[in-house]
Amino acid sequence: MPDAETATVPRYNRVLLKLSGEALLGEKTYGIDNNVLSRYAEEIRGVVDACGTEIAIVIGGGNIFRGVQSATNGMTRAHADYMGMLATMINAMALQDALEQHGMYSRLQSPIKMEEIAEPFIRRRAVRHLEKGRVVIFGAGTGNPYFTTDTAAALRALEIEADVILKGTRVDGIYTADPEKDPSAERFSSIDGTEVIKQGLKVMDMTAFTLCGESKKPIIVFNMNVPGNLRRVIEGEQVGTLVHWTTEG
Repeated sequence: MPDAETATVPRYNRVLLKLSGEALLGEKTYGIDNNVLSRYAEEIRGVVDACGTEIAIVIGGGNIFRGVQSATNGMTRAHADYMGMLATMINAMALQDALEQHGMYSRLQSPIKMEEIAEPFIRRRAVRHLEKGRVVIFGAGTGNPYFTTDTAAALRALEIEADVILKGTRVDGIYTADPEKDPSAERFSSIDGTEVIKQGLKVMDMTAFTLCGESKKPIIVFNMNVPGNLRRVIEGEQVGTLVHWTTEG
């Protein structure tokens, strides 16, 4: 429950937070930076305490998989994708431990059976955990090869009926071009999803983006590495870029 002295009324009551595995690298070239992990856990704890928002998380595995990626050259795509799913579970377990060290209750669910470390993904159980104030982490993507963690995030957001997908990145929104390569790139404060497609802007892979479009699920892209940004987004401040959808079919 939110602290009565610092509680605020959130704009979003249930969110799906998508984090990239690369975000956990920090200053490292491979693996997990514990300082980043601890900071993320502290940010999430602060939001739950202040706003009471229900938070589910999908995290990628790029920081782990990058170290073995050369070993997958020549492998079948399906086999390599399953290796990537295991990488997401490593990150999910690390994040779960960090959350619990910050005094939060959490549950890790996987669509692949891993009974010793994770619950099976069951939609109703996930929703019940959220209603009880637990952070739910969805690992192992969708459990199927050929689908990214972006698609897993979109799918789980729809299944748990999240109000919005929050995509935490290292840039502060969606730009006309890559701001790390083009200093003249301009940031959108909001943009229609159809325009994202027309302009070929990189937000999520097309499968994930199509799922969001069909259900008119809003997406907010923001910089997760700026302290307090997660809370600002959930409280409704104009942070990052909002992807919205027209009501026309």
